[in-house]
Amino acid sequence: MKINVLEKSKKVLKIELEGEGHTFCNLLQHVLLQDKTVEMAGYDIPHPLISHPVLQIRMRGNRSPEKALARALGQIKQTTDTFLKEFEKASKSG
Repeated sequence: MKINVLEKSKKVLKIELEGEGHTFCNLLQHVLLQDKTVEMAGYDIPHPLISHPVLQIRMRGNRSPEKALARALGQIKQTTDTFLKEFEKASKSG
């Protein structure tokens, strides 16, 4: 995945995620929207044949969109790691 910053300000971050699709972007959007400091999080895939979604995050107050993105990615990683451990445990016992 390659990330291109399209817009960056105190409250807004707009990035292009080359090589990703709806699966990852929908998960990331969902986790971002659970953060009470995030005012808006959404993505668009401008062309259905070219996988370059554009993710936009807008924050409440003076919160950092970069920190919100880092927190969301950390939560996704933690959930994935937990799932992997539980899957490995279940597959060994069955």
